[in-house]
Amino acid sequence: MKKGHFMIPSINPFAPDFKDKAYELYEILRTDDPVHYTTQVPFSNPTWIITRYDDAISLLKDKRLLKKTPVTFIEEQFSEDSLQSDWANLFNHMLNTDPPDHSRLRSLVQKAFTPRMVENLRPRIQDIANQLLDQVVKNNQMDLIQDYAFPLPIIVISEILGIPIEDRSQFRHWSNAIIYAFNRPDRRKQIIPEIVNFNHYLKELVAKRQQHLQDDLISALIQSSINSDKLSESEIYPMIFLLIIAGHETTVNLIGNGLFSLLQHPDQCEKLRNYPYYIDTAIEEFLRYMSPVEFATNRWAAEEIHLHGKTIAKNDLVLISLASANRDPTQFPHPNHLDITRQKNEHIAFGKGIHFCLGAPLARLEGQIAIQTLLQRIPQFELSVDRDQLEWQATFLMRGFKSIPIRF
Repeated sequence: MKKGHFMIPSINPFAPDFKDKAYELYEILRTDDPVHYTTQVPFSNPTWIITRYDDAISLLKDKRLLKKTPVTFIEEQFSEDSLQSDWANLFNHMLNTDPPDHSRLRSLVQKAFTPRMVENLRPRIQDIANQLLDQVVKNNQMDLIQDYAFPLPIIVISEILGIPIEDRSQFRHWSNAIIYAFNRPDRRKQIIPEIVNFNHYLKELVAKRQQHLQDDLISALIQSSINSDKLSESEIYPMIFLLIIAGHETTVNLIGNGLFSLLQHPDQCEKLRNYPYYIDTAIEEFLRYMSPVEFATNRWAAEEIHLHGKTIAKNDLVLISLASANRDPTQFPHPNHLDITRQKNEHIAFGKGIHFCLGAPLARLEGQIAIQTLLQRIPQFELSVDRDQLEWQATFLMRGFKSIPIRF
């Protein structure tokens, strides 16, 4: 594998500096090694990184790639029997299942995230955005992540589910810890307490709802039925876990990355502030330009797959880079240029196929309201630290910063 006179090294998406140079690496891979075999990952399964847009689209819809985790992978990650059981209570959700189980699970929850249901949340989301900004505007400084991009979606999804206010910060801690360590066998022991505590909390929460149903999504999940097919108790826990993670992690990065992109492109920031009707296309461009999810969740080959002269063997792990696909010049003219007015923008930030993100309408609405409200209420703002001081979240699946301090 050569680029000019240089060998392309095995890419390590877990390296501390990977995200800083990811887009440059993706450009090389898309040209010279679009089906990249890497040995620099903490998995025993052979691993491939897919970087081109057309290949990503095809594989995200390919029935030969399965989401159900191979037994060998589970044993590698969680050797203790008790931990495997606790793991199953959280991770046997619809994102890790294949049809027909996936279809059944998705149908039982998708009605809570229809565009109409989501639009009804607009006034409440607007109130939350204003309340969060009310707390910081007098200080002339804030952290875009900790003060705004994180609390807004976690408040929204907590209210939808019926999570008590006092437990929300704990959910952030649990989700960060589990996402950070889940795909790192060398760190699996670190998350044992987190998984056990999260499971214990969910069991108590569901038990309370079973005794006293309320007007929230957890109660709806308990009661939910289609053709008499209800969620079992063992399916409710991972569903709640998935909705919490998917209901705020992606949106945190959408808001944070969108505002960061505007900080880096003052002309686009000024255009959006002066012409707020561009907010719809701006959100799509933020999703494309700086994708909140680096890689689609893990997929395993159910059989041999031949692509670009490479053979992906049965049980090989396939990592599809959404971030790379969204910068593919064959699909997006001037892909490295941020254009909030971009019209033809069929990005795949929310995935594709049957696992397309269920919460996409909610994430879009939260992003629109959060970014537009901040631009209206804070006329000018800038980073209060050097760009090099910003730290990425320590998870290879996501693309977002831990903190973005600004002054205004």
